[in-house]
Amino acid sequence: MLIVSACLAGEKCRYTGDGFDYPELRKMVEEGKAVPVCPEVLGGLPVPRDPNEIVGGDGFDVLDGRARVLTSRGEDKTNVFLRGAGEVLAIARKHGARVAILKERSPSCGSGMIYDGTFSGKKIPGCGCTAALLIREGLRVYSEENYQQNICFEQD
Repeated sequence: MLIVSACLAGEKCRYTGDGFDYPELRKMVEEGKAVPVCPEVLGGLPVPRDPNEIVGGDGFDVLDGRARVLTSRGEDKTNVFLRGAGEVLAIARKHGARVAILKERSPSCGSGMIYDGTFSGKKIPGCGCTAALLIREGLRVYSEENYQQNICFEQD
């Protein structure tokens, strides 16, 4: 069983109120091979919502209390992001998931790149809060940009 960012499977849960459509990921969810999650919604944020970025580090730093997650208006949403990450971890454990495919550049789900916290569009190496927590718990975390190179899927 896999964990998949719900927005990648077409759910309209992104901060903008839309989603993406990765047919292979959507099919895996439809077939019960993957569980869709949106940590930001699970943490209590609405759709749509203000953009959020990690300020002062990356997801590991947020987990360790060295960085915060703020909205573009300066509201601190760190606790919401931590709650959402914990919810995703609980879902992963419940389903015995060992792999997650998460949305790159998200302050929750980014696994290789995130925005730098200035809301200027600049990206930096790092991961989001949920990705960091899943990695710490031993899950393999990939993005929509690299999962096909790293995971073998059965093809019909």
